[in-house]
Amino acid sequence: MVKANPVTKEDVLQAVTECDVKFIRTQFTDTLGMIKSWAIPAEDLEGAFKNGVMFDGSSIEGFTRIEESDMILMPDPSTFRLLPWRPKEGAVARIIGDVYRPNGKPFEGDPRYVLKQAIAEANKLGYSMNTGPELEFFLFGLDEKGHPTTNLTDKGGYFDFAPLDKAQDVRRAIDFALEDMGFKIEASHHEVAPSQHEINFRFGDALSTADNIVTFKYVVKSIAYHMGYYASFMPKPLFGVNGSGMHSNQSLMKDGENVFYDPDTPDQLSVTSKQYIAGILKYIREFAAITNSTVNSYKRLVPGYEAPIYCTWSASNRSSLIRIPASRGLGTRIELRCPDPACNPYLAFAVMLRAGLEGIKNEMEPPASTDVNVFKLTDAEKQARGIESLPGSLKEAIDLMAGSEFVKNVVGDHVFTNYLKAKNAQWDEYKAQVHQWELDTYLSIL
Repeated sequence: MVKANPVTKEDVLQAVTECDVKFIRTQFTDTLGMIKSWAIPAEDLEGAFKNGVMFDGSSIEGFTRIEESDMILMPDPSTFRLLPWRPKEGAVARIIGDVYRPNGKPFEGDPRYVLKQAIAEANKLGYSMNTGPELEFFLFGLDEKGHPTTNLTDKGGYFDFAPLDKAQDVRRAIDFALEDMGFKIEASHHEVAPSQHEINFRFGDALSTADNIVTFKYVVKSIAYHMGYYASFMPKPLFGVNGSGMHSNQSLMKDGENVFYDPDTPDQLSVTSKQYIAGILKYIREFAAITNSTVNSYKRLVPGYEAPIYCTWSASNRSSLIRIPASRGLGTRIELRCPDPACNPYLAFAVMLRAGLEGIKNEMEPPASTDVNVFKLTDAEKQARGIESLPGSLKEAIDLMAGSEFVKNVVGDHVFTNYLKAKNAQWDEYKAQVHQWELDTYLSIL
């Protein structure tokens, strides 16, 4: 009998035989979070577990130079999943791997390795991180050639149902596919903007959750396309409506207990949780280029669309960057509201976790909770409270990251250098373009 989610090499090889798997799609992400994948015959999987799969790292964004291009992908058996939308006869599965150099050492440019290093730092202090993301996305129409458009597929709003939510069948098919792949779906619904959706899955440890985010985006896009839709995780594809975020709930566990919970304080939040919050607030501007990684990300972080702009925290205010949901006990957690689904989840969780740990190690104290609508405060009032803003553009964010020893220490020299190089190139390309707004505003008057 095949286990639902095999975790050992032996389990996986048994599943491959019993489920008639013919091909395995090996996967990893590049520095920017793009999935890289190629298929190997099922009969080669046992050898891949032993020796890895060789590939050319010089062709991957942010990996290696041409003269040091050989890389090895070592499949992680715990990530093996059947692709439920593919035929059951001659089935196809996917597996995520870790990238190594030919000398057997982990490749320091592998985002999954960066997160593993952050997790190891937490483990040294006796902590493990749980995180639960809330990913939003749009379902758009395809043109006659099958190319993506921004044509709306419905005019529904928050929690709307058919007939306003016309894509509910697509979302239901996505839910079923995710459940078949071992996800525990906690909520699936239409979001605020037309054609916008959200599917939340159960929290888990940081590495498994980052793997799940990569899988989630892959599944959503695949199912949507098979059903004639295009799923976009672009943070702000439409002007005038809400963008898509990836609110990131997180907590720390120690000896089976949630260390963010303290029943003896007025708000039932522990000193450790406040220190963790303080660490994130201290470094958030420096790592925003990772949690909000595109030019388009900063078009979501503007007033009027429920996205956070100001570096504050609160247990009762959704305008704050960090919100404390009402759950207590094992459910005590913080919710960082700025990340968006375009980020590389491995790097994003790494910088969040390490920032929180810095707060704990250095016993930082956060500013007072901001329990008023920050958007209604005047500039003078924000200044008096010491409230800073998130970066207003990718350029501001990458300049802040470039001067951050904290981010450099977390992601390592290789990722730090190559990530900034790629993002500066994106910004330079963007700023050289002539955009439609400029033509609409200036062409007829200048």
